[in-house]
Amino acid sequence: MLILKTVALFFVTALAEIIGCYLPYLWLREGKSAWLLVPAALSLMLFAWLLTLHPTAAGRVYAAYGGVYVFVAIFWLWSVDGIRPSGWDLLGASVAMVGMGIIMFAPRS
Repeated sequence: MLILKTVALFFVTALAEIIGCYLPYLWLREGKSAWLLVPAALSLMLFAWLLTLHPTAAGRVYAAYGGVYVFVAIFWLWSVDGIRPSGWDLLGASVAMVGMGIIMFAPRS
């Protein structure tokens, strides 16, 4: 149950970060409203808060979270940007997720 909870929290965290960065991208690159910066800031605050909910050392959380971020970013590429990931994209995302699992769930003394 702890593994499922940890991974789910990482996924929500990654979505908060990606949304918080994507909205300013829309403003800067796509000419959308500057009002998008308000939900972007809120999303990034949520992202930072979510990272504090993990019960292990911050450095370990940040390292493992990076693997989930890669995976979610590839899913974002497909679902939001409309670009189908290549086999290499999927392989890289899978390797990143294996890395996350090793970092977060390896036995420790």
